[in-house]
Amino acid sequence: MKFSQTFIPTLREVPADAVIVSHRLMFRAGMIRKLANGLFAYLPLGLRSFRKVERIVREEMDATGSLEIKPTVVVPGDLWKQSGRWDAYGDALMRLKNRVGADFVVSPTAEEAFTSLVRDELSSYRQLPLSLYQINTKYRDEVRPRYGVMRGREFVMKDAYSYHTDEASLDKTYQDMGRAYRRIFKRCALTVIPVQADSGAMGGSGSEEIMVESEIGDNTLLLCKACDYAANVEKAGCKSDFKAPPSPDAAKQAGLPPIEKIDTPSVKTIDELCAFLKTGAEKFIKTLIYRAVNVELDLSTAPGAARLEKRKPAPGAPELYPEAFFAVAIRGDLDVNEVKLAAALKASELSLASDSDVERLTGAPTGFAGPVGLHTLPLVIDLTVTAMNDAVTGALAKDLHYRHAAYGRDFEAWMISDVRTVKAGDRCPLCGGELYEKKGNELGHIFKLGYKYTKSMNVTYLDEAGKAQVPTMGCYGIGLDRTLASVIEEHHDGDGIIWPLTVAPYQVIIVPIKYEGAVKALTDSLERELEQRGLEVLVDDRDERPGVKFKDADLIGIPFRVVVGDKNLAADKPRVEIKGRGEKESRLVETAKAAEELAALVKAGLAELNS
Repeated sequence: MKFSQTFIPTLREVPADAVIVSHRLMFRAGMIRKLANGLFAYLPLGLRSFRKVERIVREEMDATGSLEIKPTVVVPGDLWKQSGRWDAYGDALMRLKNRVGADFVVSPTAEEAFTSLVRDELSSYRQLPLSLYQINTKYRDEVRPRYGVMRGREFVMKDAYSYHTDEASLDKTYQDMGRAYRRIFKRCALTVIPVQADSGAMGGSGSEEIMVESEIGDNTLLLCKACDYAANVEKAGCKSDFKAPPSPDAAKQAGLPPIEKIDTPSVKTIDELCAFLKTGAEKFIKTLIYRAVNVELDLSTAPGAARLEKRKPAPGAPELYPEAFFAVAIRGDLDVNEVKLAAALKASELSLASDSDVERLTGAPTGFAGPVGLHTLPLVIDLTVTAMNDAVTGALAKDLHYRHAAYGRDFEAWMISDVRTVKAGDRCPLCGGELYEKKGNELGHIFKLGYKYTKSMNVTYLDEAGKAQVPTMGCYGIGLDRTLASVIEEHHDGDGIIWPLTVAPYQVIIVPIKYEGAVKALTDSLERELEQRGLEVLVDDRDERPGVKFKDADLIGIPFRVVVGDKNLAADKPRVEIKGRGEKESRLVETAKAAEELAALVKAGLAELNS
């Protein structure tokens, strides 16, 4: 391909809104252009690399036995109502109506579409397991799209969904997908960190994210210095101090003082209490009131259940509570992890209750809630609270606190759950080693969804006995745009991109010093010979200064550069100059051997990444 015949509008200036390396270099290298905030068009050079990533993903998905299909991007809203996510998904879901007023969504994810297709065709256990995938456009109405294609509103994802008769079958596909993901990212020359993760709005149980380390990462990762433990902060646990609640007699025998109410005038925050009582925050029980939306837990026996409304959003969808309030108690020096809490409560949204709701539900102003005597709300306590037997906590009255409060003697939990935010320095839940933090970006995510969608959307099959059963389900996603951007984030220098051979738009760029005469003849001959050997070649035939061509060659990052000039062709043995993009020095190679050597270099480089 001649440079003059393609469209590579390189730039010397960096766009003002491009703050990360991949965003800057994709613009400068003429790979993408912006149509609107969060919406990007791929130009020819960028699309070539994008297609390379797509091909790698497709090859590895096919190798797992997953079958490619192509659903629509616009999906009937009724399917989302059946799953219960029409209201639960939030404002990121773009809802629209057609000319007759029917509801549709622009897919941000495809569980509903795939499950509907399977439901309509599935009849027998003999059809399972079944794994289907797509590589398709998605849209999420992000509040703040940023970092170019790393976090755009429109993007391309590979989604795979699998359906199974039992957990053993699901686990096999889940593990197969995990191995396929590792191969995909290895072939893209990416260094990844698999971590335990929260399933979030997707639902389900088992979940693993594939991360790349990044200074601008949206995710905080907790990793162990002593073992292989790694988890997203949304999911991360740590070594627990959980204790069974002591009996009142045991507390008395242990010499614990009886609970005592104390005056704390104008003292509400943990810091103020620490100063007032001259003690550390770890001695306090902090109690927060949360408002939860679309709760799927059974709250019929919970405190305050009488005032709760329960409804079914759509036929076949699970029953839920549109709104419910909970008290959450945690050690005073720790923070509540709201993602963990939402998962424990099976809630789609979570927020701190307003001051008026706190006073209405607890009888006390904000800052004076506590677990002792709180009978109007279900009380969720973090594992750390179970180890506290001489604590300070709010007394459900203005300017009053309790001290010497003990779990099991003075209060009990409606639910005990790990809802703390783990941080660097905490102990690993597996080996007790020290945890440390890294920032990361998610490239892929695999889930064991279980029955969340198949039950709500009434998917059944007949088992060997002719009895109707509900299949269990898995979900496996990769962001292709983000993967491509991450390759650039990991492989670049001050001059531009350094493409790995597997995803490079071209494998060789030939730069003639002046595209005329003997130089042109050799350039064209070398291009033909390389293409006959199966290599992808770009020839910079522009009438530009050599320095401009070299700068652009480094910027767009083609793995091997061949310079053809009169000086080297006039030698006794005509030669060309070959340089790897990541190498500092070039070397001279006889023209007769150039194509063979380049083909060998490309073949070896591809073999290493694809092995």
